[in-house]
Amino acid sequence: MYHLSLNEGMLLCSLSKVERLSSGEIAESLALTNSNASKVIRSVENKGLIKRLMGRTDKRQMYFSLTPQGEQALNEVRCDRIKLPDLLKDLLNKE
Repeated sequence: MYHLSLNEGMLLCSLSKVERLSSGEIAESLALTNSNASKVIRSVENKGLIKRLMGRTDKRQMYFSLTPQGEQALNEVRCDRIKLPDLLKDLLNKE
């Protein structure tokens, strides 16, 4: 319906809470291996929903943040408009 996988949606949600995240922080946040996180990052980046930012002090470090299109996609997917099973609601409310 939203043309996003669960991991892609979770990545957008993770980025909505902070200004930017590194790929390692994204992997940790999503509980994915670095390799799988890279695939999710690449997919969401190819959709134009996130952008790469060069590190301020270490130019080799890459960070990722939401684009305006990513913010719009996230607003469309907001969980308050999606019927979730009670078990999932309970899990989400624990965060």
